[in-house]
Amino acid sequence: MSFIASVATANPPYEVNQEDVSVLVQKIFNGKFRNLDRMLRVFEHSQIERRFVSAPLSWFSEQKSFQEKNELYIQMAVQLSEEVITRCLEADTFAKKVSVEEIDAIFFVSTTGIAAPTIDAYVMNHMSFSPYVKRIPIWGLGCNGGASGLSRAMEYCKAYPEHNALVVCVELCSLTFQHGDTTKSNLIGTSLFADGAACTLICGDDSQLIEKMKCELIPSFVDTQSVLMKDSLDVMGWDVQNEGLFVIFSKDIPTLVHNWFAKEVLHFLEKKDLHVGLLRTLIAHPGGQKVLDAYEESLQLKPDMLQVSRDVLRSFGNMSSATVMFVLEKIMKQSFKENDYGVICALGPGFCTEFALLQWKQRDGR
Repeated sequence: MSFIASVATANPPYEVNQEDVSVLVQKIFNGKFRNLDRMLRVFEHSQIERRFVSAPLSWFSEQKSFQEKNELYIQMAVQLSEEVITRCLEADTFAKKVSVEEIDAIFFVSTTGIAAPTIDAYVMNHMSFSPYVKRIPIWGLGCNGGASGLSRAMEYCKAYPEHNALVVCVELCSLTFQHGDTTKSNLIGTSLFADGAACTLICGDDSQLIEKMKCELIPSFVDTQSVLMKDSLDVMGWDVQNEGLFVIFSKDIPTLVHNWFAKEVLHFLEKKDLHVGLLRTLIAHPGGQKVLDAYEESLQLKPDMLQVSRDVLRSFGNMSSATVMFVLEKIMKQSFKENDYGVICALGPGFCTEFALLQWKQRDGR
């Protein structure tokens, strides 16, 4: 089984609180929405206290072109990618830092901007990666991208057990804000989404990096599963227009968690003769307060099972694909016993979900 060696996260430098964002949105959309004051209550009900964005709030007060926003996306995405990669390779899980020359593959995940060549190519030109590193960019999975990237990297390292792969997620959701979008989805998205980056190092069973690790118990991958819900293209995603990316965000997502997602989680666990009660942790992407509540109710979870996800949502907002790694980073600092199980899960456009089953194993007994 491949395993998770380290996780690191980073945010842009501009911290904003929920009240200030709400005031800005009220100024921009005043007179454009019926019952705007009532609709702005979504900011209060989101359970988000602060977020990070890629520019000062004053930058968002004026309409920006798609080109302007995408140029800033590329600039910030390259900067944040290099920052989280460096932090990940120098994490305190290692007795000695890992060199970029020891990396064999990069899975770059993002859905909030466009770049060709992709951001990983920019990063490889700035850092001393081998020119033979395999580049696997993943675009369009939205909030599900982090969990899916981890699963695909696990499968890669299973096929190449001596290899080491980085999964880099960068999402700059603030740069998709649309002045001309007077839909409820835009208001809800603006109340939830934020900017962040994360990097996870995944190693194959025969990786030499195991010798650099300090911890005795490490989370190893047991299995993964991708699920697509047919005829659900309109649940979540982008409507690509001349001005850029317009958010699609269905109010039915919590209902889908109850009626569809929960059954898929149980089915995934049953294949391994497991059930929810045997999980030590659920590393759940915090899509929003209502989504977390639906996870808890539909799976009959103890309240503390999702506490880390709720903490991340409160302090960082929904950073799309990167968010689940913020949760993973905090959970990896907790104490585990040998053979404890955990599941990484997220939802995204498609409508789809991804599961990755982890088991904490002795470093020398994987």
